[in-house]
Amino acid sequence: MEFTTEYSDKTDAIIAMFFDTFSASEGAEAAALIKALVTDMLTSLGSDDLHVFLTIEKGEVVASIIFTPMIYADDTRTVVILAPVAVATAHQGKGLGQRLITHALQTLRDRGVDVALTYGDINFYSKVGFAPVTEADAQPPLSLQYPHGWLGQTLNAGPFVPLKGSSRCVGPLDDPNHW
Repeated sequence: MEFTTEYSDKTDAIIAMFFDTFSASEGAEAAALIKALVTDMLTSLGSDDLHVFLTIEKGEVVASIIFTPMIYADDTRTVVILAPVAVATAHQGKGLGQRLITHALQTLRDRGVDVALTYGDINFYSKVGFAPVTEADAQPPLSLQYPHGWLGQTLNAGPFVPLKGSSRCVGPLDDPNHW
C-alpha cells in the first residue's frame, strides 16, 4: 500500500470510491450527498484549499481523506477540517483509515498546520488523537445536528486552546446538510 497526495489523475476513482463506500454503509441518499461534496471539492477548490490524501493498492484507490481550511476571524492559527473520509468497504476494519489519517496529520503538522477539526464518530476519531470540543472551543460555521461529534486536536505541542472568533469553511462544506 502506498500513501500519496497526488490525486489529479485519480479524481474519478476517488469520487467513485466515496460513492460506493457510502452507498454500502449509509444508503443512496447519503452517497449522493457525499458524491456531490467530493466532486465539488475536487473540481472547484484550488491547491491552497485542498489537501487530499489517498491510499493506493495495486493501482486502485482504497481510501481517501480530504482536509480543507477553516478560517477563524480573530485567530491567526492555521486550522483545517477533515471531511469527508472513506475506506473502501473491502478494506475496512484493518486500521487503514487510522493509518492514513495519522500519516496526513503528520504531513499537515510538518506543513505548519496548528489545529485539525472534524465532525464525526468520537469512537473512531479518538484513535487518531481527536477529542470532543465545544462550540465555545471552536465555533462551527453552521449549526451542528450532533454537537457531541464536534472534535479537534492541536498539531503542535500543548493543549487545545480555544479558537477565537466566528468561523467559515470552504464553499462545498458550507451546506447545512453536512453539519
